[in-house]
Amino acid sequence: MRLHAEVLDEMEGQEDEGAVMASAALSPPLIGAAAAAATAPRLVVGYALTKKKVKSFLQPKMLLLARKNGISFVSIDESLPLSEQGPFDVILHKITSKEWQQVLEEYLEEHPEVTVLDPPNAIEHLNNRQSMLEEVADLNLSNFYGEVCTPRQLVITKDPSSIPTAVAMAGLTLPLVAKPLVVDGTSKGHELYLAYDEASLSMLHPPLVLQEFINHGGILFKVYIIGETVQVVRRFSS
Repeated sequence: MRLHAEVLDEMEGQEDEGAVMASAALSPPLIGAAAAAATAPRLVVGYALTKKKVKSFLQPKMLLLARKNGISFVSIDESLPLSEQGPFDVILHKITSKEWQQVLEEYLEEHPEVTVLDPPNAIEHLNNRQSMLEEVADLNLSNFYGEVCTPRQLVITKDPSSIPTAVAMAGLTLPLVAKPLVVDGTSKGHELYLAYDEASLSMLHPPLVLQEFINHGGILFKVYIIGETVQVVRRFSS
């Protein structure tokens, strides 16, 4: 399998936001049918994102491009009933609380025509790092073009003092990357530790996943797929 896609580089300087906003302000006014299309978006996207995600995702350049294509982004107020907001064609969210998942499920029952990205049941297995890697391993991509593999891992649910023995029995070698088992959308869920010796292993706090360290030179590639469209982005891995 070959991946045919342009590779964008997030490590290069991003376009100045002020310049983008200025160019939007200086754009000639739309008249006639074009003006009607601009004032009446064809697609309304309601978004429920963290402040960090809003800052990184809703860039002026992207908003300008969306507006030109008849797409409007509307912030969802989590303090108000979702049924009283909208109407939406699409709901884009990055909130993982059980309360929010329940709100989405109830909303979808009343509005099955709305597309939710992503549906709660579709991302449930991605909230656990063990099942997350197992999904990739089950694809069996070893015989495809290039090299696709997953790091060996060991799940630890309790008793930090038993970790060194468990690591030895699993045949893993130091250094090892320690990650929280559950991905809950908080900063704690993204904390990473690098264990260089057995003493540091006993200082970890389960539940966690230990993965073999694979040196990637501080660079990772993110692959985004929507339908037949594939976009690859290169970025720093900190």
